[in-house]
Amino acid sequence: MLMAETTVAPPRGSAPRHRASLPSLTGLRFLAALLVFLTHSTVLANPLQPTAPVGFFADHDIAGPLADLAGKAGAIGVSFFFVLSGFVLTWSATPGDRATAFWRRRGLKIYPNHVVTWALAMLLFASATPVHAWLSNLFLVHGFSNRIENLQSVNWPAWSLCAELLFYALFPLLVLAVRRIPETRLWLWAAGTAGGVVAVAALTPLVPGGADTGHGLTLNQYWFSYMFPPPRLFEFALGMVLARIVAAGRWPRIGLLPAAALFAGGYWLANVAPPPYYFSATTIVPVALVIGAAAASDLRGDDGWLGSRPMVWLGNVSFAFYMVQVLVVFYARRELLGAHTYGVAAALGLYAALFLANLLAAWLLHSLVERPVVRRWGRGRPRPAPEAPLPPPRTAPREPVPSGEPG
Repeated sequence: MLMAETTVAPPRGSAPRHRASLPSLTGLRFLAALLVFLTHSTVLANPLQPTAPVGFFADHDIAGPLADLAGKAGAIGVSFFFVLSGFVLTWSATPGDRATAFWRRRGLKIYPNHVVTWALAMLLFASATPVHAWLSNLFLVHGFSNRIENLQSVNWPAWSLCAELLFYALFPLLVLAVRRIPETRLWLWAAGTAGGVVAVAALTPLVPGGADTGHGLTLNQYWFSYMFPPPRLFEFALGMVLARIVAAGRWPRIGLLPAAALFAGGYWLANVAPPPYYFSATTIVPVALVIGAAAASDLRGDDGWLGSRPMVWLGNVSFAFYMVQVLVVFYARRELLGAHTYGVAAALGLYAALFLANLLAAWLLHSLVERPVVRRWGRGRPRPAPEAPLPPPRTAPREPVPSGEPG
């Protein structure tokens, strides 16, 4: 959650020293993670056992449409995370903060959860992964490779962390550039970064080579438009520009309800659009509107449900909730329930149990790993205060010099 000392927007044209708290954005983090959970928990084939389902409905007339409806949610949730990441980091950035201190904090935020879930995945089901694949996954560089065994290795949702690491590496330079954008051109830059997302989708068919995935894209095209980190910079940069727009007081009074309605429209469009447009292009503008509207609502002091204590708590565990999904949804479901499917009432109950199990695992990871590490090492060592200068030595007053003698 973004912590702060005041609840007012900074003056126009200034970088805030005291940043307003934006609890609604913390709540939005959980909704983005929930979108990914919806996709993972409804797929018809378990990646760890392709002949077994993940969903619980025995009636395929329910399971099939549900999988189709939720199938695009995960990609949209990841896009939501990327835009939100750019916004939050820019909003909370302090002028003069050292790049090394920033990199340390971000590394301590993501690597402990990643290493723990990576180790559990290796222990439970991924021990046969080739060395080059598990090693690149461990160091979060596998997203830069177009080899299928690298992209779908160990705890595969970690691919998005490859993009986040690229964002973090470039952020100290990007934030300097974003701060130099004149306020009158901020919306032009927002349109340009959103247009970049659409341009990536439009250029994807030109990417050559790769095996056919059976989903309208070759492997190389899928990798370039979805998992390759550099093209995802447009989403991150959009979030950065949005933060400046809100901080400058230039956000129009667009409520969360209209923004949510536009997001629903974008989600519908994602379900009818071909790949790769449904990855992020159809929802990039609604996502930006939802984030900006939520932030502006907090600055106005509105008490919305997104900023409530339960939603803030869920938002705080959202990263862990994302990272444990393969372990709970795919591995634990297979080990405990096999390939069994159920009637409507039982299936609904099992979906609730699966959600709670994932949430419990996330809480344990957050409480035992993420939060202690960040608290212990996230702030770094305080700089020693400069020593006060010593007072000049006190000397006795001089005696008057007799006339005719040198002083």
